[in-house]
Amino acid sequence: MRETFIDTTTAILDEDPRTALVVADISAASFTAARRRHPDRVFNVGIREQLMAGVGGGLALTGMRPYLHSYAPFLIDRAYEQIKLDLGHQETGAVLVSIGASYDAAAEGYTHQSPGDVALLDTLDGWTVHVPGHRDEVAALLRAAARHDDRVYVRLSTQENAHAYPDAGGLRVLRRGGPLVVAVGPMLDPVLEATLGMDVTVAYTNTPRPLDTDGLRALVEGEVVVVEPYLAGTSAHPVGQALNGLPHRALHLGVGRAEVRRYGDWRDHARAHGLDPAGLRRSISGFLL
Repeated sequence: MRETFIDTTTAILDEDPRTALVVADISAASFTAARRRHPDRVFNVGIREQLMAGVGGGLALTGMRPYLHSYAPFLIDRAYEQIKLDLGHQETGAVLVSIGASYDAAAEGYTHQSPGDVALLDTLDGWTVHVPGHRDEVAALLRAAARHDDRVYVRLSTQENAHAYPDAGGLRVLRRGGPLVVAVGPMLDPVLEATLGMDVTVAYTNTPRPLDTDGLRALVEGEVVVVEPYLAGTSAHPVGQALNGLPHRALHLGVGRAEVRRYGDWRDHARAHGLDPAGLRRSISGFLL
């Protein structure tokens, strides 16, 4: 996904003179050629992520469409106040593109992990959040974001599904049955494996914000399980609002709040948080019994 982001953003910079890119050392070398061609629109501010957000807000005020990029904890957690003020308060837009996700860089420790990034953005108004599940979903999301001035977050990950579903902005049903299981982004393949032989409906989305409320209401018939690759319960509030007035039970699965201090790799962390197929099957079957 990271390579797709680099290639696509480089092409957008060449095609659209309104587009700008601001990085904070991360991936800067990959944009060397683009920076030579567009020195007035490609900026590396160094390890100053708060400044990166501020520069992005300033560029947006001049009519530019800034893309900001770094690891998720640096881009969102560290620069949260600047995102809140320099984008939200100023009523400007930008495209924030992260790598690292919740624990892709597990071996680097907790400094490089951000299970709470989407939850943080949920405290702010007007954000669209894309969580692609495959590299072939990334380019279309980035290109679509260049055509307007809204606030967009694109959360890239090392973990990805076997197949791409580029048209999965709303809830796309991939398996029909009983109670609904919603898989967000790279959680689709683990969910499909976990629910083999179970009488459930599996739906997929790579755009959890705004939530497809109409699709959710049409699919829920009493029970719903939401599986997200970030903090467990992040979507509890919007799901509850969407289903207001409909009798239902909900289970929200995702990354736990307890820090996993034995580094390992992302697969180890998925198992520790119950987000591997075996862990998901235990949780989903236990809830639906």
